[in-house]
Amino acid sequence: MRLFNYSHVFRSLQVTLLLLGYLASLWPQNPTSHTDFDLVIENGRIVDGTGSPWYSGDIGIREGKIVSIGKLSRAARSRTINAHGLIVAPGFIDMLGQSELSILVDPRAPSKTYQGITTEITGEGSSVAPLNDEIIREDSAIYEHYHITPDWRTLRQYFDRLQRQGLGINLATYAGATQVRRFVVGENDRDPTAQELAQMKDLVRQAMLDGAVGLSTALQYAPAMYAKTDELVALAKEASDMGGVYATHLRSESDHISEAIDEAIRIGREAKIPVEIWHIKAAGKNNWGRMSQIVAKVNLARQEGVDIAADTYAYLAGMNSLSAFIPPWAHEGGDEKLIERLKDPVVRAQIRAQMLSTHGDWENEWQEIRSPDDVLIGVVRNPLLMPVSGKRLSDIAKMWNEDPINALFDLLVKDDAHTHAAVFMMSEPDVILALQQPWVSVGTDYEGTQPDGILGKEHPHPRAYGTFPHILNRYVRQEHILTLEEAIRKFTSLPAQRMRLPDRGLVKPGMWADLVIFDPISVTDAATFQDPTQFSRGMEFVLVNGISVIDEGKMTNETPGKIIRGPAYTP
Repeated sequence: MRLFNYSHVFRSLQVTLLLLGYLASLWPQNPTSHTDFDLVIENGRIVDGTGSPWYSGDIGIREGKIVSIGKLSRAARSRTINAHGLIVAPGFIDMLGQSELSILVDPRAPSKTYQGITTEITGEGSSVAPLNDEIIREDSAIYEHYHITPDWRTLRQYFDRLQRQGLGINLATYAGATQVRRFVVGENDRDPTAQELAQMKDLVRQAMLDGAVGLSTALQYAPAMYAKTDELVALAKEASDMGGVYATHLRSESDHISEAIDEAIRIGREAKIPVEIWHIKAAGKNNWGRMSQIVAKVNLARQEGVDIAADTYAYLAGMNSLSAFIPPWAHEGGDEKLIERLKDPVVRAQIRAQMLSTHGDWENEWQEIRSPDDVLIGVVRNPLLMPVSGKRLSDIAKMWNEDPINALFDLLVKDDAHTHAAVFMMSEPDVILALQQPWVSVGTDYEGTQPDGILGKEHPHPRAYGTFPHILNRYVRQEHILTLEEAIRKFTSLPAQRMRLPDRGLVKPGMWADLVIFDPISVTDAATFQDPTQFSRGMEFVLVNGISVIDEGKMTNETPGKIIRGPAYTP
């Protein structure tokens, strides 16, 4: 009987294994290999966004996302950034950015990226859509100023245009309750009919399907101020049913702020929707010191189960339309009617008397300021008015040889009511107390801009260029109001939680690689009220979805930003 020769089997097996090994060496490497990175950030002090103390580690990035954190010195990579002595943190999230039009002018949004902002939420009341021919006609001066043709009507069409163009930061937007009111009711001071309200609700629902992150209001301004609370609850319910957030510029930020917060709480309760109070403040000289009451009211609502929070820009001056000084009734019918009334001597006298009165149930900003010195003219549309941009109202009154209220009226008339002004209306202790609250995040309340071109013709609020570094410089490094870790939490994971952004706001594997790398000693704002068009300093690298938009302190002109759509988005 012949014995089986096992040695031949073993030799055949060895040859087979060698052949398989050779073939495997020819096969492309698995792109998800943990040793294969597009970028590794080494030797940085990681402040991860949770509020925890910094820790050391390397960060591996592949295909726009963080895939590994640890000791990665031996890992293969296409590029290395040595972050020795620098802070590595999540990219900052601007809770109210206003860039929906300016990003069509300059998609890089340099004033944002030099601050470390990688994501912006926008759409304060008057959102970029929906549009109809009447709104476009009424807002034609704005589109002409930006040299923009509004070739969209829905939010989905706007996003399509933005996607084709590219953008330097990530962008999300609310659907504005003001916008849908203008679309259906116009600029009129009346309640919508049942049929009109149904149409407004349909517009909110469609905007949510298009990708809106929620519903917003700006109730201090006409025509938003004409909306009753029941109308807002009805619209907020549509956003709530689709996973949205309700964000609001309160109906009052001064004398009637307690009632205004009550209204926001009621909307949150009845619509079962999270509430975000934009740029929380105690405005007006008679209200300084009331922030403790505001904080107590919000804390009580939170204890009772209302998901309510707020944000701040942490400056002593706000900025809004100069027409906000005019009583609500004079705005009915829009800016054209307002200008007609200001040209009528009899009506003009009535408006003046109402501004000078210490009684009334409207947001009388003239009674909130200490003097006309507190009004700094910023943005004007009429080129002939450029010499007054950056000047105080008191100085303009002297230049024109008239009293300050008449100067304000004449400014509005000459500029077709397009003038914006910085108004000094807050106290430092109130600003600090708001900033210290664990539920307060940060927003610039200003569009992305730059010193040159169309956008550079304006005299903006310094918050446009400096909000986040201003807090790092003044309230972290100089005054020790916040720790660095807590400030970063307010810039990153807190707003990401508020806006339901599960893959941003933290340094953690699986998150999009929105990252900032900066020197904690030198990072600072440079913009001032006198000279606001100055980029912040100290951001060495800013990454958006893994791509550098700031590299070694300089802009790269890359546009890797993404449109962030809300939870109800339907492709």
